[in-house]
Amino acid sequence: MSRYTEIYKNEKYRARLTRLAGLERERRFCLHNTAHFLDVARIMYIIALEENITISRDIIYAAALLHDMGRVEQYEKGIPHNIAGADLAAELLPVCGYTDEETECICSAIRCHRGSSESARSGLAELLYRADKLSRRCYDCAAEKECYWDKKRKNNEINY
Repeated sequence: MSRYTEIYKNEKYRARLTRLAGLERERRFCLHNTAHFLDVARIMYIIALEENITISRDIIYAAALLHDMGRVEQYEKGIPHNIAGADLAAELLPVCGYTDEETECICSAIRCHRGSSESARSGLAELLYRADKLSRRCYDCAAEKECYWDKKRKNNEINY
């Protein structure tokens, strides 16, 4: 079994995913669910292949599966989801076989994926940021006009 499948099957991850689904049950905007996480992972992988970026699929999928899992703490406690997500990743990744170096790389990408300055992002963090935005179907969203994202961040074209 792949290490990223270990993440997905992890009891703590599954419980968090269930809590997140409950918290977003009435959400009109983009959901943070398995479909979103896998869209992000696949887009990251496509971009990495197209641009000859050498980051393993294991690292890409781990970052994508975990990048928005901190939303639970954001909704319940007001903690920014990128910070809470990185904390959760630091706990889960070693249990799922990721090295200390891989864990730090993934946690750093999760911390930086939330619109921090472009100069602060590179490598995996930049890939995650780009794929996260490209995964959103703003062009087909019934709530697009109510969305708080500025026009520049919205994905109004079909990509990937």
